[in-house]
Amino acid sequence: MTKKTTKKNQTHTKQEDSGASAGSLAQLTQQPDDGKSGRVGAQLRNSFLTGLIIVGPVGITAYMVYSFVNFIDSWVKPYVPEQYNPETYLPFSIPGLGLIFAIFIIMVIGATTANLFGRSLVSYGESVLDRMPVVRNLYRAIKQIFETVLSQSGNSFQKVGIIEYPRKGLFAIVFVSTETSGEIADLCSEGEPMLSVFLPTTPNPTSGYLLFVPTKDVQILDMSVEEGAKLVISAGLVVPEQKAAELIAENSA
Repeated sequence: MTKKTTKKNQTHTKQEDSGASAGSLAQLTQQPDDGKSGRVGAQLRNSFLTGLIIVGPVGITAYMVYSFVNFIDSWVKPYVPEQYNPETYLPFSIPGLGLIFAIFIIMVIGATTANLFGRSLVSYGESVLDRMPVVRNLYRAIKQIFETVLSQSGNSFQKVGIIEYPRKGLFAIVFVSTETSGEIADLCSEGEPMLSVFLPTTPNPTSGYLLFVPTKDVQILDMSVEEGAKLVISAGLVVPEQKAAELIAENSA
């Protein structure tokens, strides 16, 4: 009985060992397939994301440029005389032709207004606009905006800062325009210097709020205006790198 029981136990153990070996073999044969498919899937996903990062900005930029060129072309081309329009003699259209003519016309107007005759003509035109009740206010506002933005001597939007807004403990990015002056400074400053700052909205920094803030409440940052705009547009995802000197000082501290 003892020998038979021992043989049965040995046989049962061998069957278990063979079953375990078969199970291990099955697992070994399955794991490489699962791992390989997982690696292939990860590689495909990474390749897609990498391509999207490269193609996305290029595609959006190309689309915006193409749309802008088509808009200028559709606006300027109808006013170009046929004898000066190459498309009259060519069997295909030339994209950007209207933009080229627009740039040329603007340069001619700028060169014309540089002399005495041009300045006199512009002054006469502005005097005519000043007699129009609604148009004159619109023209003055637009002209002031263009002169401020395009002036080479202006220092608009050269600094980025943060202020506590909309309440204490919360901070917001602002673009410093200039020092506050005039009636607003006299009424609000109480003898303290103030800054005129633009508080942009996310993700569209072209809209926002004009705020007049005491200079002591504005913390000027080292980042450029372009870096600040990227930070606002990306909703905080694209953070500009700190200056090397600050990193060295932090590491040494």
